[in-house]
Amino acid sequence: MTSRTGFFVLSGILLLVSLVCIGEGIQLVATGKPLGIGIGACAFVIPVIGVWFLTQTVRFGRAGERLARELEAEGGLPVDELKRTSGGRIDRASADAVFARRKAEAEADPTDWRNFFRLAVAYADAGDVPRARKAMQHAIKLRGAGSPTAVD
Repeated sequence: MTSRTGFFVLSGILLLVSLVCIGEGIQLVATGKPLGIGIGACAFVIPVIGVWFLTQTVRFGRAGERLARELEAEGGLPVDELKRTSGGRIDRASADAVFARRKAEAEADPTDWRNFFRLAVAYADAGDVPRARKAMQHAIKLRGAGSPTAVD
């Protein structure tokens, strides 16, 4: 299953759970009992949090894709130079070497979003997804600050 397919499946499940929460919340509020009203009101909050999270994820993904398209148009996308094992997995030493180079590039010019985009890819290749996301968020922020048309 691809990341995009997984995202759509999980989004569908989130929306289904949201509908169930809203239905249960309505039934609990309709009881007229203070405890039922309180729990029912809380049930309305769950879908709001879920939809907010989904919206933020979509915005992040679209902004990252825009940066990738822009970098591709410039011819600056990072090439896959990683060595792989016979099973197709990324060689850890190779990923660490590429990561060290990308980190040095980002430290040398911390105002260029392109360096942080490439660093995010290196983090992802090294298996550090939380730092990859932070580096990509920083690249999006830098690109938005340096452009008259801000990236979401």
